[in-house]
Amino acid sequence: MLQPKKTKYRKMQKGRNKGIATSGHQVAFGSIGMRALKNARITARQIESARKAINRYIKREGQLIIRIFPDKPITKKPIEVRQGKGKGSVEYWVALIQKGKILFELNGIEKNIAKEAFRLGSAKLPIQTDVIERVIK
Repeated sequence: MLQPKKTKYRKMQKGRNKGIATSGHQVAFGSIGMRALKNARITARQIESARKAINRYIKREGQLIIRIFPDKPITKKPIEVRQGKGKGSVEYWVALIQKGKILFELNGIEKNIAKEAFRLGSAKLPIQTDVIERVIK
């Protein structure tokens, strides 16, 4: 699963996830991409699950590019522990996704196969997605 090798600080504050994506909102590396339609947190497990579903359908032909990385630690206290005594330990990692962000890209795959692969992959994610093609200038 994806997670950073090293971080400056072990724990992070919650923060807010508002607005639309200003970077990573265009298909850059592949010919077709999966775009997020809402803001959300996507866990490393969800990214891995979607990656496996997409790769399984395309039978590992072409190239799958993952454009998101879970770099935010989410902490949790154990069950039935009283309040206080500091922040809990890191449970999992998430990627903060803004509306319009490209999540995955495919290269070297036919359009209809890529659309079906992305449909199967989006079923593993907690947000609505759509498929967009690269704009050639």
